[in-house]
Amino acid sequence: MLKLTKTTALTLSALALAMGAQVALAKDTVKSVAVTAIVEHPALDATRDGVLDALKEAGYTEGQNLKWQYQSAQGNTGTAAQIARKFIGDRPDVLVGIATPTAQALVAGTKQIPVVFTAVTDPVQAQLTPSWDASGSNVTGVSDLLELDKQVELIKEIIPDAKKVGMVYNPGEANSVAVVEAFKKLLPNHGLQLVEAAAPRTVDVRNAALSLAGKVDVIYTNTDNNVVSAYEALAKVGNDTQTPLIASDTDSVKRGAVAALGVDYRQLGQQTGRIVVRILNGEQPGDIAPQTSDNLQLFINLSAAEKQGVRLSEALLQRATVIIR
Repeated sequence: MLKLTKTTALTLSALALAMGAQVALAKDTVKSVAVTAIVEHPALDATRDGVLDALKEAGYTEGQNLKWQYQSAQGNTGTAAQIARKFIGDRPDVLVGIATPTAQALVAGTKQIPVVFTAVTDPVQAQLTPSWDASGSNVTGVSDLLELDKQVELIKEIIPDAKKVGMVYNPGEANSVAVVEAFKKLLPNHGLQLVEAAAPRTVDVRNAALSLAGKVDVIYTNTDNNVVSAYEALAKVGNDTQTPLIASDTDSVKRGAVAALGVDYRQLGQQTGRIVVRILNGEQPGDIAPQTSDNLQLFINLSAAEKQGVRLSEALLQRATVIIR
């Protein structure tokens, strides 16, 4: 009886050691990624989904070897700061900030946990990184910065006689301020003038657009989160006043812009996710230089063009990646 007891004890002890080793291994192999966005709209949602795509492709499965957290600040910078504090307190392996305000909140809150920004137009202007070189810090990421010369070329191709370009934007968003300042310098070189209309809140977008009607020949929109969140309201003003809308966000074409030459945000998210995987595999974020996307796509909306009084050339239509009818 004593011999059996000893054997049982040894067996139980071995099982306990094995189970403990498995628990320790699981703890070591499960990676944690916390993602936050300033607001939910199609471009930013696609970016988030693209990050998860890349993680899945690299073999990370949510609920198995990946702990995935996501929260939206619903357009509120105060909420963005609260989410940042909560996620930093959780100490994930990587933090991902989608859009400038959320990335800024994360970067301000930690110098130790890797932060990967994405869908940020100018990370230097936003003070996320000191330059476009590898920062040597805990921060890197992917920008949706576009060559503004190509945006101006698209405006002039669609509205050849345009003299004044309107822009609705949030003056509190660093992304948008950077584009406005760049446009102020660039447009006069093309015989164009910028007319600004501030929309500090999403509910201000419609009135800001109405203030431009009759004063501009076209309204250009960048990836300003307030504007993109309320794009249907902007599109209604464009339709009602026959003021053409040209965007830099391709998803905005589906929602009422005539055209956009921009990045595919799902692919931008996948590019971001691949950086996250590199960090999970041991690479330091400070050794990875911030990236941009050179995969531009031209989206055209024929219905919006008709409503906004625009006739599109055959050459433009032939170059389009996607035509929405």
